Amino acid sequence: MRADARRNYERLLSEARTAFTQHGTDASLEDIARRAGVGIGTLYRHFPNRYVLMCAVFQGEVDGLLAFSRELLDADQPCGALVRWLRAIIAHASTYRGLARALMSASHDSSSALSRCSVPMREAGSALLVRAQQAGAVRSDVEIADLMQLTNAIALAVEESPGDPALADRLLTLTLTGLKGAESRAG
Repeated sequence: MRADARRNYERLLSEARTAFTQHGTDASLEDIARRAGVGIGTLYRHFPNRYVLMCAVFQGEVDGLLAFSRELLDADQPCGALVRWLRAIIAHASTYRGLARALMSASHDSSSALSRCSVPMREAGSALLVRAQQAGAVRSDVEIADLMQLTNAIALAVEESPGDPALADRLLTLTLTGLKGAESRAG
């Protein structure tokens, strides 16, 4: 990449990160381009669509989550390691308004750039899940795709309830422990 193209790319990423943090992932691409000092055509040359831009913006955080998952593979308590990683995913998805919704939508579209970005995340989560299942701490019929959808749903709920900082932890705990005693009351 030429030096000027590289500078444009970096400015676009920086402005997109700021815009996504302040205004959510639906922030205006035209505003991002304008703030980066380039035209919308330049933005689209680097990032053909919003999801490609989102992947580029979040790549550093995704890399951090992947590194964290590798660290957790050696944890003494496999289920605890899986839960810690799920909490980290929820925290990441809750940082940017609209990200959880976009991730949920992209999970059904394998051609989406955002979906392709999430493949390494599913693989990392799968390794943690399998380890917890082999330890007998998680049911064998649980799938990583379901856990990823649940984390996105929790992040979306947190996004909709910004005044409740403990909501994510309560919902994740409820998800993990289930409704104990529900079957005795349902009968």
